[in-house]
Amino acid sequence: MFTPIRRFARALRVPSVAEREMMYLNGARDMVDLEYRQREIDRGLFRRG
Repeated sequence: MFTPIRRFARALRVPSVAEREMMYLNGARDMVDLEYRQREIDRGLFRRG
């Protein structure tokens, strides 16, 4: 009975900062791109207000 409600709630959930960072890192095409993205995250790309 509550399964459709849970699915709907999960669909509306906003990803956390850590989840967004991981998705960004997973999108890297090669090691150079990965290192560049890591430096961007270290500089606070996703943590700005």
